Amino acid sequence: MVERTVLAGARVVLPTGVVEGGRVTVEGGRIVAAAGDGRAAAAEFVLPADHTVVPGFVDVHCHGGGGASFSSADHDEALTVVRTHRAHGTTTLVASTVTGDLDDLGRQASVLADLTEQGELAGIHFEGPFISPHRCGAHQPELLREPHPADVRKLLDAARGAARMMTLAPELPGGLDSVRLLAESGVIAAVGHTDSSYEATREAVDAGATVATHLFNAMPSLLHREPGPVTALLEDERVTVELINDGTHLHPAVLQLAFARAGADRVAFITDAMGAAGMSDGPYRLGPMAVEVRDGVARISEGPTAGSIAGSTLTLDTAFRRAVTVDGLSLPDAVRALSATPARLLGLADRVGSLEPGKDADLVVLDGAYEVVGVMRRGAWLVRPDSPRMSGD
Repeated sequence: MVERTVLAGARVVLPTGVVEGGRVTVEGGRIVAAAGDGRAAAAEFVLPADHTVVPGFVDVHCHGGGGASFSSADHDEALTVVRTHRAHGTTTLVASTVTGDLDDLGRQASVLADLTEQGELAGIHFEGPFISPHRCGAHQPELLREPHPADVRKLLDAARGAARMMTLAPELPGGLDSVRLLAESGVIAAVGHTDSSYEATREAVDAGATVATHLFNAMPSLLHREPGPVTALLEDERVTVELINDGTHLHPAVLQLAFARAGADRVAFITDAMGAAGMSDGPYRLGPMAVEVRDGVARISEGPTAGSIAGSTLTLDTAFRRAVTVDGLSLPDAVRALSATPARLLGLADRVGSLEPGKDADLVVLDGAYEVVGVMRRGAWLVRPDSPRMSGD
């Protein structure tokens, strides 16, 4: 007998808008109906009217969480990261690496490819080592290298088809050729950790780059006579821009400016989370770099880049909550930026990213304060609305 679950009574955020007192029906791990008429009859979960049901969040840029890191090349540690973010509503997750030796990155990619094949991950994002030494941020400077296509190909081969995105600085020697190689290979070329000019960034987009890695961060600022990469990436309709909505990486006014220019269909909220996500303050590592977390902000604690922000401790439920309570985004726009747009970016919009019949039953239940009280993935409850939230361990 096919398992059936019905949620009713809460507002439901659909691609067509918000339905008050809506109803979502799940059978066999898929959504079979999502609409109005949220009458309690035959519903296993009758939710309060101030609760909200949204699609599962999709994170295309995440390094770690729960005290664990994707850079460990350890299967169980990587699963700890996955489970931590699932407990916060992220039902689709791409694993991001950190700059390292190519052989080390290859070993990491092999483990992450296994998890992708097992359905635990949506793929791999290589952030570095092909980035600018002038904008390396929390990446180890001595491990950086120019993006020669042969080296890019080595990492793609190590990923065994699981590579979904690679961040590079297109102004470096071999940058544009590597962008073309990525585009031809069906891998997203992302511009980030770059010292590129406005003109060079436009060249990269014309060559096939389609993502701005954490826009504004680790790139030249927007100046009135030197518009730089920020302007080139914001103005081009072919580019999806990542934004870290944690209140630290971007001032709310800057985030709103970017959102107003690009729109919800071109913004993907990301975590860029490291191992401290979902954890307390203290010492951690981001790849080979020592990190200290204080008041929820992660910074490199030693070496030439000491003091640099080292990813975030963000989870996407917090990004969603900030979007609607601090940034003033509508529920549909927040859902697009957290779910629909990143799902489309990954080529998964036929399966995830919105509450529509036929799609995977990935959904999040939020209470009146937009705190997570329920998480379902592929029809199975990870966090039940009627029970305490599970830990990420």
